[in-house]
Amino acid sequence: MTAASKLAQLRELSVVVADTGDYEAIKRLRPVDCTTNPTLVKKALDLPVYAALIERELQWGRNQPGDVQDVAKAVVDRLTVGVGVGTMLAELVPGRVSTEVDADQAHDTAATIAKAREFIAMYEAAGVPRSKVLIKIAATWAGVEAARVLQAEGIDCNLTLIFNPTQALACSEAGAFLISPFVGRILDWYVANGQAPASIDEDPGVQFVRGVYAEFKRRGSPTVVMGASFRSTAQIEALAGCDRLTISPDLLEKLDADFGELPRKLVAGAAEAVNVAVIDEARFDADLATDPMATEKLATGIDAFAKDLQTLRQRIADELAK
Repeated sequence: MTAASKLAQLRELSVVVADTGDYEAIKRLRPVDCTTNPTLVKKALDLPVYAALIERELQWGRNQPGDVQDVAKAVVDRLTVGVGVGTMLAELVPGRVSTEVDADQAHDTAATIAKAREFIAMYEAAGVPRSKVLIKIAATWAGVEAARVLQAEGIDCNLTLIFNPTQALACSEAGAFLISPFVGRILDWYVANGQAPASIDEDPGVQFVRGVYAEFKRRGSPTVVMGASFRSTAQIEALAGCDRLTISPDLLEKLDADFGELPRKLVAGAAEAVNVAVIDEARFDADLATDPMATEKLATGIDAFAKDLQTLRQRIADELAK
């Protein structure tokens, strides 16, 4: 037995990020960063701590002219920033808050750039500097190109829904601040297709993140690798030492209650002089087309976030119409 919990030990090896908009959970578990998506925002709005914020923004919306659906979109954006999810969470974490651009714009570079700039302006107007914010973008080719532009403007990006090595490397080449490979969703696909791993070291999600981490370090890439979408503490422990790990509150609680040893699993090797062809759109599309898991999971991930965003907007529109 060790005197420190596995969560405390993990904090010594990786930056721990909370995959939630739950204010009380973040306050209790003290992650460095927090990251959100429309699904988590939707859940967060049912929490009592956000009741006053929601009512304030609904009142703002009721005073706006125009179509109720358009006003609802504006209210959802204001809530996203206001929750921290937006600014409330930005006060809790010493590091960054990831805020996701509209998933229904995942294949539109110009719209993604415009929304990112809008969110940054809203944060700055609320007194939160861009250095506290990561703009979360689905890692389509359009998303990669948007990140290239935004990073050049000093707007740091979190490229999410990463399932394929070419996808990950394209994000790095675009200068993305951070990528989020989805460990659990990769495992889900293989299990659903009759390929359950025999051990954690054979877990395809774990293997993928280990491979991306090793290649980024070999290339000397400054892009942060943040493992995401965990199904078990075993997956998290198998990636101890990864740059960052974004973890749900229930798994954070389990790690905090476990006082076993947590050894480092990922170690950065020395950077090498690597001569590689830069990934272009044709290669990006071709490599994803030959990867059925990545193709399916990227599409379904975008679709799920887009549906949750639409549900959130409709919920607000219904409230405005009362």
